Amino acid sequence: MTYSPKSDFLRVMMQRGYVADCTDHEGLDQALMAGPVTAYIGYDATAASLHVGHLLNIMMLRWLQKTGHKPITLMGGGTTKVGDPSFRAEERPLLDAAAIQSNIDGMGQVFGRYLDYGDGRALMLNNAEWLDGLNYLEFLRDIGRHFSVNRMLSFESVKSRLDREQSLSFLEFNYMILQAYDFLELHRRHDCRLQMGGSDQWGNIINGIDLTRRVDDAVVWGLTSPLLTTSDGRKMGKSAGGAVWLSGAMLPPYEFWQFWRNTTDADVGRFLKLYTELPVDECDRLGALQGAEINEAKIRLANEVTTLLHGAKAAASAEATAREVFEQGGAGGDLEVATLPSAALQDGMTVAQMLVQTGITSSGKEAKRLIAEGGLRLNNDAVADPQMPIDALLIGDGLKVSVGKKKHRLVRIG
Repeated sequence: MTYSPKSDFLRVMMQRGYVADCTDHEGLDQALMAGPVTAYIGYDATAASLHVGHLLNIMMLRWLQKTGHKPITLMGGGTTKVGDPSFRAEERPLLDAAAIQSNIDGMGQVFGRYLDYGDGRALMLNNAEWLDGLNYLEFLRDIGRHFSVNRMLSFESVKSRLDREQSLSFLEFNYMILQAYDFLELHRRHDCRLQMGGSDQWGNIINGIDLTRRVDDAVVWGLTSPLLTTSDGRKMGKSAGGAVWLSGAMLPPYEFWQFWRNTTDADVGRFLKLYTELPVDECDRLGALQGAEINEAKIRLANEVTTLLHGAKAAASAEATAREVFEQGGAGGDLEVATLPSAALQDGMTVAQMLVQTGITSSGKEAKRLIAEGGLRLNNDAVADPQMPIDALLIGDGLKVSVGKKKHRLVRIG
């Protein structure tokens, strides 16, 4: 039976499709109704930026704050030194302290676009604060005794790896205990009563709830979101060109905008609910559009998501560039179409190679001279490096290639 929530937060979560599972819908709902609840999501610092795969859970924190509660973004300065083994085929590469801190600095910049940290309305914490100073023997005695190895081995995130006879190091096995300890510490320090995360974190979240109950006799909850794939089976946040980063330095706002503009028709309504703040009825209306009209819904999706991350000016600029490429043909000139076979991109391609492959230049030497003379622009941006990589994400629905002021070509993947 589907639970009908009374609290604003849980109602939004369920109406918009954020909920995969909850440890106790009714208990959490009552707590949310009784007053502000502090909740957290953890982010290990394994890369210099968050990517689109993290965006669904960031939106959950945003809605949590918008409905009157307090979010914590927990940076994994400590747990990153161990590495989460959940559903992974092999151990993560270990990072040193400097690399972890650099990644935390890069990731932290994104959260300020979605959450208001002023006057303690949201907190950004680092679990190295309590994990780095642990005494090993005391930790084993006081915390380790509450964990059953038999039960830990039964969690699907670990069991699936062992069933495939893939090695699981003792270092990685400790990750579950450390993440559970995070919940206990956050409850003690900040009265945090809810942990959220992707459904692959269910086992880790359950461990934290059990540990907090055993040690502090406290009732806390867990809420997981679905692990999204697109309607054509791709993992959300991945493209043919790699991860879709949330950092403007790692992925230009125009390319971020194009990622959403290229959403498959069947995913538009669902993504509007998850990644924008448009009313649910409007999301359903836009998602139900057919034919050419669905393209305007995709543009609305791209604009809304890009505005949240990069600002309204960046979204408007991206839309204007796209409309010039697709509708106006660019700068008053004719816009011919050239097709690149998808196989040509698999081994990597530079901009100079693309110019030759599409017949825009007759040789690599001519392509390099054109670029050196400042005569080439991609989507109206000047190109200075003939070795600049070209991938499917950059091309999107079409990449406008301009030679001088009047010669333009639209490159597409065939």
